[in-house]
Amino acid sequence: MSSAPARAPREIAAPGTGGVGDSPLRPDGTLKVKGEFAYASDLWIDGMLWGATLRSPHPRAKIVSIDVSEALAHPGVAAVLTHEDVPGRKHFGLDHTWDQPVLAAGEVRHQGEPIALVAADHPETARRAMEKIRIEYEVLEPLTDARRAAFDPTYPRVQPRGNLARHQPVRVGDVEAAKARAEVVVSGEYRVGIQDQAFLGPESGLAVPAEDGGVDLYVATQWMHNDLKQIAPCLGLPEEKIRMTLSGVGGAFGGREDLSMQIHAGMLAMHTGKPVKIVYNRYESFFGHVHRHPAQMRYEYGATKDGRILYADVEILLDGGAYTSATMNVVGNAASLGVGPYVIPNIKIDAYGVYTNNPPCGAMRGFGAVQACFAYESMMDKLAEACGLDPVTVRQVNAASQGSELATGQVVWAPLPMAEMLQQARELPMPPPLDPADIRNLPGGASQTTHGEGVRRGVGYGVGLKNICFSEGFDDYSTARVRLEVIGGEATVLVHTAAAEVGQGLVTLEAQIARTELGVGRVVIHPADNQVGDAGSSSASRQSYMTGGAVMTACQAVRERVFALAAAKLGRSYDDLSLAGGKVVSESAGVLATIEDVLGDAVVEETREYHHEPTTGMDPVSGRGDSHTQLALCVHRAVVDVDVELGLVKVVELAAVQDVGKILNRLSLEGQIHGGTAQGLGLAVMEEIVVADGKVRNPSFTDYLIPTILDMPPMRLEILENADPRAPYGLRGAGEPPTLSSTPAIVAAIRDATGLALTRVPVRPEHIAGGS
Repeated sequence: MSSAPARAPREIAAPGTGGVGDSPLRPDGTLKVKGEFAYASDLWIDGMLWGATLRSPHPRAKIVSIDVSEALAHPGVAAVLTHEDVPGRKHFGLDHTWDQPVLAAGEVRHQGEPIALVAADHPETARRAMEKIRIEYEVLEPLTDARRAAFDPTYPRVQPRGNLARHQPVRVGDVEAAKARAEVVVSGEYRVGIQDQAFLGPESGLAVPAEDGGVDLYVATQWMHNDLKQIAPCLGLPEEKIRMTLSGVGGAFGGREDLSMQIHAGMLAMHTGKPVKIVYNRYESFFGHVHRHPAQMRYEYGATKDGRILYADVEILLDGGAYTSATMNVVGNAASLGVGPYVIPNIKIDAYGVYTNNPPCGAMRGFGAVQACFAYESMMDKLAEACGLDPVTVRQVNAASQGSELATGQVVWAPLPMAEMLQQARELPMPPPLDPADIRNLPGGASQTTHGEGVRRGVGYGVGLKNICFSEGFDDYSTARVRLEVIGGEATVLVHTAAAEVGQGLVTLEAQIARTELGVGRVVIHPADNQVGDAGSSSASRQSYMTGGAVMTACQAVRERVFALAAAKLGRSYDDLSLAGGKVVSESAGVLATIEDVLGDAVVEETREYHHEPTTGMDPVSGRGDSHTQLALCVHRAVVDVDVELGLVKVVELAAVQDVGKILNRLSLEGQIHGGTAQGLGLAVMEEIVVADGKVRNPSFTDYLIPTILDMPPMRLEILENADPRAPYGLRGAGEPPTLSSTPAIVAAIRDATGLALTRVPVRPEHIAGGS
């Protein structure tokens, strides 16, 4: 048996000499483009078994009996496990809810819930054996009505604790009194469908039993230490006996915050004494991770005739599916950001998260703010029409700025030039009219569905406000270990964190920070594992802020020790030292020595935690509190062409104006804005998991549509730098805000072209051609 599985090189050298503000070559970029990067699904070790998971075909049922004897007798099968074989705690879950069974016992609460595991010598053997597991069900009617689950006390319970996961109110001023003063009142009901993260790399990983009775896990995840807190109790092991290493991640977008195959692979490996690999196929992947919460929202705004909003009366209902996952925090985000970046003196918001037998939902890029943004931006357009104002002006009239108080009472402490950003978006050049001579320019493209008849152009705007980092009093931190030594005659920095590189370019940025702080060209990034302190999740647009901050402070600690060594070797003290170009430099005396000469055989290593400014929880009655540490803003302008007879939409151009605080790596930053915008486009016009009676009807990339390069239009980017004084280098998290604002901007443009209300996303052809 090999001693370690095949995977990416033990250390990834970050080429180039770029520091903060540059765009050096990504160390994983060429490998990914050439198809040579090792993803978790590529893991291999001699003698390994293959694992498979049997899942419920029913969204709600009692399990009467399970018979595994025929499957266990199948040639090549090494193990068949059920809930009775879980060696430790039977449940796991995010945020200490611990309500999700490792394997279902007694009942299933959603389609695709895991019931049994098989390990065999070949993946096809495992699948065939899985088909021989006999389960007798008592099928029950699924509980899928989120509104009844929230408000009907007679509705049966999905969870023993009840159907309401969280209700978070926000109360500001006197809404009822403001209603009497309003000169213009607009209202709307909005719906957001279930969006999938649709990452290309399926859930996969490898568990290797260890001689100490523990297990080594090689997995694609977003947060190893949080995984560990759930895995260890379920495997009945102390945390120190579980060694986790991040394997190549093929996208995440929130869908890897929850556990998938980690405990299952560990159970099979411990039971058989052999390495076990599990790889989901695409069909199973749709059931193996959480999705974006679908939402039902009711909004009412009252304003003066000149468009100034007097009150907002809001209800947000989020369907969390069978288990809690991140629903608590998604509800908090939806409530605190429920009216967006607008100053409204009287606010009533009620945000609810409920349990149903629909697919489990949790974290996805934008995390509660996406759903609310579609509703409040649709309301701003409706208000503009009612007041006879253009859509940009009504937003500028109500725009928050530095010093404004948001719905929760939190004061915007950093620059927030929203009115100026809107103006900038409006003044960008418009794309030229379509050229009907080239059919590819028309809605429907080369499919020959239209030749320009019935095609109308529309323009729309969207603004999104997103929190950055973890909120509501969570002690958010990241840890970095930085080591400086001379290797082969050259000063070398080793950066070690547990932060997950999920495609966002974090490993590149870590090296940039080390070069900036230590003046050393050669930087090596240690593979992320749990042999260093917690780095938190690669979510909430937080890793540049948090792990970037941790690497920065650890480097600064190393630098101070180098200065101390330099002063001791040179026999005098300096208070004006710096590191640049591999040398120790004094402002008063010039170059003093090379870093190699100062270090000699010495190894300097420091570990630091970085914590952001503390936040507070939302008051359970009023919603008041400084719940967010940073807020980020993006403005989109969308231009679309719509064939109003066939219901076809072509997004002609998307322009984004975003304040990022400080550009650390322009190339990666632009990629994040483009990628976030693409996911917003998907939600606007095509992406939806279709569920009927609790069952998913389109669990494949044939039927679940995501934007391709043919769907994404050219983009104009205007990137602003208004530094946040509390953040490392003044940066502002940038990955999520474009996902918020692109969706309502596109839908607003379709409304402008068609004159239709369009209160639901994704907008489908029948919504346009049917006139709804």
